[in-house]
Formats: sequence, C-alpha cells, structure tokens
Amino acid sequence: MIKMTTSRLVLVPASLELIQAELDSHSKLASAIEAHVPDGWPPGEYDRQAIEYFKARLGENPSNVGWYGWYAILRANKSEPATLVGAGGFFGPPTADQVVEIGYSIVSSFEARGYATELVGALVDHAFSTGKVRRIVAHTTPENVGSVRILEKAGFRLVGPGMDAGTVEYECGHPSASG
Repeated sequence: MIKMTTSRLVLVPASLELIQAELDSHSKLASAIEAHVPDGWPPGEYDRQAIEYFKARLGENPSNVGWYGWYAILRANKSEPATLVGAGGFFGPPTADQVVEIGYSIVSSFEARGYATELVGALVDHAFSTGKVRRIVAHTTPENVGSVRILEKAGFRLVGPGMDAGTVEYECGHPSASG
C-alpha cells in the first residue's frame, strides 16, 4: 500500500477494502488503518455520499487508488494514539487536459492546527509528481476563510466564480509550467 508522510501525518489512500470498512463501522475502519477514529467522523463534506461515490468509482477501476480519497492520520505520540484527523483527495483521475479537483475535510475537534495545510500540500505534491497533472482546481466559498487560507498557502490562486452558485474556483499550476 502506498503511503505518504508529512511532518505530523501519515496519509493512506482509500482502497475498496478500507472504504468498505469505513462504511461498515468506525471500529472496522480503526482496525484497518490502525488508528483511533474520533467522534465527528466523517468530517465536513466528506460524508457517506462522498464515501459511496469513491467506492463506486474504485469499483469500476481499482487501479485508480490514490485518485480519490486519502485518510490523514496523526502519528501516535507519548500521550495519544495514532488518530484519524481528516480526509482529502481528488474527485477522480486527471482529465484529458491533465486537471484534477482537490477536496479536504478535517474533524472539527482537530481544526485550526495546520493539518489541512499539511494534507493539501502533500496531495498537491503527489499529484504533480505523477507527471499526469498540469493543473489542480479547488472550489470553496469566499466566506470559508480557513479554506481560502489553506489553498493560498498551498500555492493556489483565485481564478473566478466556481461551478456552483456562491462558490469560487482556485487553481494551482504545475511548478514547471510557465505563466
């Protein structure tokens, strides 16, 4: 299994097996990822509908693991066990024009600690390192100041209105791209 690490997190890609464990129960997911699943899971917009969407897409093509969800696990320390703090990932593999859309959510009791910034940074680096992505987009609302800051820290810039009413689109181009 591919894993990524940041200074505080271990990122584990959601496979069909992990997604099924997550849909079954918190205890099955905890056992499968070897981490505590806290109250408030799943976080934010990473809800059952999103989880089932990822499961369906991976069911169609299991080789796309890594282009959907990733579990963000805070490493264990002397006083706390390894703990699932968030989820992030892409809405699918790169399009024909080498674009992916990124999304992320952190359990509310773990927000404002920089975990989303680490998660997004690692996912951006991973996407560009594949050689299959030239541009990453993200959608949020202007009122979601925390999300806007996370995107800006990760190198995204505002490009205009989003696809849904009240949203805006941010993008991040491959570091080697000119312009």
